[in-house]
Amino acid sequence: MESSDAPADPQQKKKPSASFSRKTKKPQKAKTLTASEQCSKQKKHAGLCATLGRENASVRLLEELVFGAEERLTERLTEDSSTLLDDDEVCSDSSEDGEARPIRRRAAWEDEDDEQEEEVDMTHRFRRDFKKSEAETTMTKQKLQQRLKEQFQKAMGGTPSWAEETAAKRQKKEVESEDEDESEDLLRRTGNFIGSSDSLPKGTIKIKRCLNVNSECPGESRLTTVQFHPSAQIVMTAGLDHSISLFQVDGKSNPKIQTIHLEKFPVKKASFSADGEHIVATGLRNKLFYIYDMMEGKIIPVTSVRGLNEQKVSDFQVSPDGKHLLLSGSSGYLHLMTTKTREVIRSMKMNGNVCAAAFTADGSKIFSNSEEGEVFVWDVRSSKCLKRFEDEGCVRGTSLALSGDGSYLACGSQSGVVNIYSQKDCLLEGEPKPLKAVMNLLTAATSLCFNNTAEILAIASRADNEANRLVHLPSFTVFSNFPQFNKKGICQTWSLDFSPRSGFYSVANNLGNALLFRLLHYNDF
Repeated sequence: MESSDAPADPQQKKKPSASFSRKTKKPQKAKTLTASEQCSKQKKHAGLCATLGRENASVRLLEELVFGAEERLTERLTEDSSTLLDDDEVCSDSSEDGEARPIRRRAAWEDEDDEQEEEVDMTHRFRRDFKKSEAETTMTKQKLQQRLKEQFQKAMGGTPSWAEETAAKRQKKEVESEDEDESEDLLRRTGNFIGSSDSLPKGTIKIKRCLNVNSECPGESRLTTVQFHPSAQIVMTAGLDHSISLFQVDGKSNPKIQTIHLEKFPVKKASFSADGEHIVATGLRNKLFYIYDMMEGKIIPVTSVRGLNEQKVSDFQVSPDGKHLLLSGSSGYLHLMTTKTREVIRSMKMNGNVCAAAFTADGSKIFSNSEEGEVFVWDVRSSKCLKRFEDEGCVRGTSLALSGDGSYLACGSQSGVVNIYSQKDCLLEGEPKPLKAVMNLLTAATSLCFNNTAEILAIASRADNEANRLVHLPSFTVFSNFPQFNKKGICQTWSLDFSPRSGFYSVANNLGNALLFRLLHYNDF
């Protein structure tokens, strides 16, 4: 209702704006609502709140305040405050130093007999066999339970795997939480891995089985290669399924990075270059090999090498400086090829067929082993034979490995014996004697590998299941807890490798799996 006789302000000179052009309304008297009208209005407002989806606690409290539900609101606040007060009194108590400490509720009733250990009559005919002496007429339940466990383990020849799982669950949470924290801290660091570990103790090794490296993409056929990247947390696998795969190592999920398929090319061996930017792969049938450029994502086939007169090239070694590839040929030939121009610059001839070869840590020398059991030492620059000696007791050589610190030389034979020599003795003495002959393999020692600290030598045979051992150096003793006797799963080992700082150990087997183990003694990857 508009008013027409409102007095105008004589001092107002400016014309009112459009937003204030409306005339003021007369104040109306507040209308008193009846109880029924107030209830209907309240229901209407509640319906609007429900429609808008805003009927939360604050809206309901505001609704009650607006529509006069003071008494209900007061009761609710009183109940909430009393509940909070009770919870605070029960859950915490302030100590002298100001810290909140939990208060335990007292039991409503306590039985004094619970504290007493119940004795079991051991003279019963069902329990006589568990007594160790005639004086044991009674025994507590806890002691009898332990005695039954010991008797069962004795009858079974040890604790069975299904019982270990139940018993290990209690300790697994604490141990695994600590191990996972260590692994996570370890896997957060990249680049130059610098760390200090005390010398590795002999006897048993702290080792933990992790998820397989290639669990996301297992090989369809036998794996022939597993290798850690020299500087990144990456593992490469290759095999007879014509593929090369790269995985990131975290010990939990090990996600796949990439898979490279090589058409009609079963991979005999694959290896990272010294700088980790390329992968070299050789096959089974001919001298064709591939180079994969990881930076550009290109696959480069190398159909021929200048100066290489071989029908087949399957085995090779990468020099520590990355400048050369050592190709193993037939009839005892070793060919030194430059990676820059991809041509053979030198060739070396040894008696018998080549079974294995390796560069020294500085790249100045080459050690090679023949199938006839002779070891040759070559100078890389001049291609001259510096030394030649027979591997003691070897009838047929199968493998060879050098430690990265220049301390040891390991030679494997068809009989399974692995002779460990001092590299210094091999260069200075005429007929060097092995420091130790490791005889823990019963079949041909086909895979040998030292870790970076030369504290562990991994030896394995592809001719038998579970033929995989870790040798402690310099005690030359085998760790007794690897592999675990009652948990088989390694199968036939075709390749093995340690991570750059020995934090992990991986084994490629004949089933297409790359097993991964965490060596807990080492803090770095």
